[in-house]
Amino acid sequence: MTAPPRNPVVACGVYVDGVRQPGDHTPAAAIAEVRTRGGFAWIGLFEPGDDDIRDVADALGLHELAVEDAVHAHQRPKLERYPEHLFVVLKTVRYVEHESPTTANEIVESGEIMVFLGRDYVVTVRHGRHSGLHDVREQLEREPERLRGPATVLHAVADRVVDGYLDVVEAFQGDLDFLETAVFAPRDALGVEQVYLVKRELLELRRAIMPLVGPLRSLSDGTCAPFVPESDRTYFRDVEDHHTRVAERVTGFEDLLTTLVDATLAKVSLRQNNDMRKISAWAAIIAVPTMVFGAYGMNFDRMPELRWTYGYPLVLAAVLGACAVLYRLFKRYHWLYDAPSRPAPLARPTFWVMLFLLAWLAAVVLGVE
Repeated sequence: MTAPPRNPVVACGVYVDGVRQPGDHTPAAAIAEVRTRGGFAWIGLFEPGDDDIRDVADALGLHELAVEDAVHAHQRPKLERYPEHLFVVLKTVRYVEHESPTTANEIVESGEIMVFLGRDYVVTVRHGRHSGLHDVREQLEREPERLRGPATVLHAVADRVVDGYLDVVEAFQGDLDFLETAVFAPRDALGVEQVYLVKRELLELRRAIMPLVGPLRSLSDGTCAPFVPESDRTYFRDVEDHHTRVAERVTGFEDLLTTLVDATLAKVSLRQNNDMRKISAWAAIIAVPTMVFGAYGMNFDRMPELRWTYGYPLVLAAVLGACAVLYRLFKRYHWLYDAPSRPAPLARPTFWVMLFLLAWLAAVVLGVE
């Protein structure tokens, strides 16, 4: 059974003196009523296709380039001015709950809201499930004195989007605090890939927030008159102020993450140096018996020590003594173990190996005698 086609028009209302007029309106009927009675129309669309938005675009005279951007989405925040309307793109963000920022595949989810702002209409086009505007519409309808015109709707939408930035930034701060603690923990093996994952999510947040500086400035400084009356510009300046605070915090996050990446790389390099130092120390200890026993394994006929009664135990004692000296020297300078986690003497395998070799050597000497 074929599912019925989805209606992209989620809401359509006519507002006169801030009060929504009764009745269900199609976009074309809403525009016709506004042009007759006055007021303005607010049309809400959700992820429309080319055919879905064509009737609205034709009725309002929306520019084809702006309509194309609204349908296909994936736009940077921007403001474009056309003769008959403004086209504003806002990026919405949502914080994705997770147990740890070092294991999460996604921390920030983004969406988009496009707004066509005319003299007697406002069209909102949403992309993304978390970018709903139902509560914004209800709040404005409860306060008709605030619903002065289309610019008021744009302000409410922009204010909601920037407030969403604040919420995400606050939650992101907790992730950065966790990451900072993990990076500088003495025994934490946090990898640089995990820090880069958080940096990638911060980059997505930055792409949503930073480009909005210019559009908000244009909406608040009179550049967009007459679409944005003087009475609404003060409210846009307040949104711009909130956005500036968010942008400053995001810049601070970038600096902190850069520092954490550098610190993580330094820890990885230090850990690798410590591992190489341990390997080199053990290789030096093993090289002593390897060299001596290799020399005696060449099967020459004339080697004086081979006929000497105490030659065998003496060579073993010399090898064992040299290994012990090297072991003691490397241990003193913490080349074999990390100083804080060095095991107790009776718990070290090397202690028992050395004790066994000494006992075996003594048995060999006593047996020879």
